[in-house]
Amino acid sequence: MEWKKGNTFGTVAFTSYGFFWLTLVGIVSLPKTGLMAPAGEGSMVAFLIMWGIFTAILFVGTLKLTRALQFIFGSLTLLFILLGLGDATGNETIKHLAGWEGIICGASAMYAAAAQILNEIYGREVLPLG
Repeated sequence: MEWKKGNTFGTVAFTSYGFFWLTLVGIVSLPKTGLMAPAGEGSMVAFLIMWGIFTAILFVGTLKLTRALQFIFGSLTLLFILLGLGDATGNETIKHLAGWEGIICGASAMYAAAAQILNEIYGREVLPLG
């Protein structure tokens, strides 16, 4: 409901990443059902790198926002790049590094969500967002 607050950044981010997950589920699941052909070789690499570029653009937007959001979007950009490189090269080390990076990114997003909730509820800074 970020659009109701006039938060264009939040609206774009939540809507876009919601569609990312729906699309990813479709790309992975639909070929298994026979409803579509599997994606071509290299298409997942292109998909992930495209999302990395989009996320990098959003990261630039966070430079006027909190340090917490900067970290989330910076680490998410790195995550998409690592995932794309891992798929492009087949390098297991890069894939494992991407997994750890994803855990760090997800944990930082959970921290920021907790901070926003607790800071609003208590009317003061309980957890800093920077």
